Amino acid sequence: MAITDWPAAERPREKLLQQGAAALSDAELLAIFLRTGVQGKTAVDLARELLQAFGGLRELMECDKTSFCAAHGLGVAKYVQLQAVLEMARRHLAAGLMRESALNSPHDVRCYLSSRLRHQLREVFACLFLDNRHRVIEYEELFQGTLTAAAVYPREIARRALHLNAAAVILAHNHPSGVAEPSQADQQITRDVTAALQMLEVKVLDHMVVGDGEVVSMAEQGLL
Repeated sequence: MAITDWPAAERPREKLLQQGAAALSDAELLAIFLRTGVQGKTAVDLARELLQAFGGLRELMECDKTSFCAAHGLGVAKYVQLQAVLEMARRHLAAGLMRESALNSPHDVRCYLSSRLRHQLREVFACLFLDNRHRVIEYEELFQGTLTAAAVYPREIARRALHLNAAAVILAHNHPSGVAEPSQADQQITRDVTAALQMLEVKVLDHMVVGDGEVVSMAEQGLL
């Protein structure tokens, strides 16, 4: 039976309009994204099949282009569309941080950094450069490394802070292992960067470690 033949309250689009997006299941949300099914399957049927094949919504959204495009009912056009949606979500989070002090919205900072770094397969070291009201000037991924480490150069961070006229920074990096516990090396690089930026009167507000579903604040742990 086609979705158009379903009761109005059960159709994903109508359900979203009546009850809001939060009321929809993963399969229903994905069905709206897909728009159409394939021969013999509705968009909802196809969505359920894809979620099962990939292991869930997150796995589907974060898979590589080759795996995504190889799946039945998907392809390059859908991959491009998905990447655009994900980037719009990241920019929506960034826009909120640019309007408000990062110190007043730690949850938004965590969500933004997680959206940027959680899916990375290698360790990436990034900085949120902030103005004197602690609003975001720029997010930059400065160093990339291996599965376990990235070489970080405090001098380069200082150079970028000076160029952007930043008053403060929030450091961040991911642990591809998924474990967000700060290491001894993380603590040492934090001290090194803090020392380099002190000469420019730029303050390190935090260093956040992004894991799988968790973002740990070194400031909250008393490690700054």
